[in-house]
Amino acid sequence: MRRVVGARFKKVGKIYYFSCEEFEVNVGDYLILETSRGIEYGKCVVPPKFIDEKELLNSLKKCIRIATEEDTRIHEENKQKEKEAFKIAKEKIGEFSLEMNLVDVEYTFDKNKIIFYFIAEGRVDFRDLVKTLASIFKTRIELRQIGVRDKAKSVGGIGTCGRQLCCSSFLGDFTSVSIKMAKEQNLSLNPSKISGMCGRLMCCLKYEQDIYEDIKSRMPNIGSIVKTKFGDGEVVDLSILKERVKVKFIIDSEEVIRDIKLDEMEIKYNNIEVKDSKEELLIDEYDGEDVSKYFINDIIYEREDY
Repeated sequence: MRRVVGARFKKVGKIYYFSCEEFEVNVGDYLILETSRGIEYGKCVVPPKFIDEKELLNSLKKCIRIATEEDTRIHEENKQKEKEAFKIAKEKIGEFSLEMNLVDVEYTFDKNKIIFYFIAEGRVDFRDLVKTLASIFKTRIELRQIGVRDKAKSVGGIGTCGRQLCCSSFLGDFTSVSIKMAKEQNLSLNPSKISGMCGRLMCCLKYEQDIYEDIKSRMPNIGSIVKTKFGDGEVVDLSILKERVKVKFIIDSEEVIRDIKLDEMEIKYNNIEVKDSKEELLIDEYDGEDVSKYFINDIIYEREDY
């Protein structure tokens, strides 16, 4: 068994776990952590717990110590330097006339690397830019291309609901969202109605999807024949959240439609639901912290004399 703690590096970033065997840590404590990018400053959000080593997919990095006042001061200095680095990089991008939009800048805690996040529509040759930035900041420079969802998460904003964007307020990870979810929830398929600030399908389509799937699995499909206290009838419409079904009956050669509860009927013949193959296309299926398949360029330039 390994004793681990969960920490975040951003307010609503992904939670990472670190080995912490030597000292007590409480939720809310700021920590100095060993990561693949170097030494980082993070916040404990999951208290210490024990995990079986068999459940660990990768080797754990170490929680070095609880952050001191000096560590916090260094972290705040890095935040100020990030703002300066952002302005400088923005100017240099303009000088090189590169078709890229700078989104964010991050210093590692130990200042061994500066990461510049950007979005771009096509391939960008930024080798000269990286060399220039390396000569200015005299440290390792990494330019990383991210998706539009990550930009929205970083920049923030107000959604169509009038609240702060989910991704920038509480969502730690992005989830897979598909157009099928919008259709199953009887939402308008107008892109302007179901797209978020990032231009992709809204993350909130996922929130009620499990409930819709559970109820729909117990409901008949449109065109099915059901047995009710009024006799046998054909299903013509569904109200999933209300768990009610509209059934068409033929009474004295006339069509009569009744609204019946799901538990007051029995399915005699369940019509096969025809699915459009396009509905199965998953959109935005990637982890917000790992968008490598969207990277067009991702290089690191190092000066040997630094």
